[in-house]
Amino acid sequence: MPLEASQKTPVTVLTGYLGAGKTTLLNRILSEQHGKRYAVIVNEFGEIGIDNDLIVDTDEEVFEMNNGCICCTVRGDLIRIIESLMQRRDRFDAILIETTGLADPAPVAQTFFVDDDVRQKTKLDAIITVTDAKHLIGELDHAHEAQE
Repeated sequence: MPLEASQKTPVTVLTGYLGAGKTTLLNRILSEQHGKRYAVIVNEFGEIGIDNDLIVDTDEEVFEMNNGCICCTVRGDLIRIIESLMQRRDRFDAILIETTGLADPAPVAQTFFVDDDVRQKTKLDAIITVTDAKHLIGELDHAHEAQE
């Protein structure tokens, strides 16, 4: 049975090019005294999760997906992690997803509209794109991923 919109768990997706400051923003959100509890899903491309080591020590639950780009595994691992989180819904107020700098956020966003279980229990609250203002023009000129 679908929940009312106000009862659904809000999900915020942090996206942006490599080195733009996603983890810095995530740390800021987690360390502020706002009274909210977050479950965090961090997607890291490759075998070694560098970003996970940079996340501040908090009481939040952090799940790392390091078996590939979140955009490629959106129908599998991301859905399974969200479903697992929803079984412990009383332990957090919202979900933050930090994508790898290689990810296209569109498939991540589609998860919250296409998968029935996820759609019934969560709502995509925001997609926040972080950019490095100092290097933005150069990145847009030379990097296909940044243009997307």
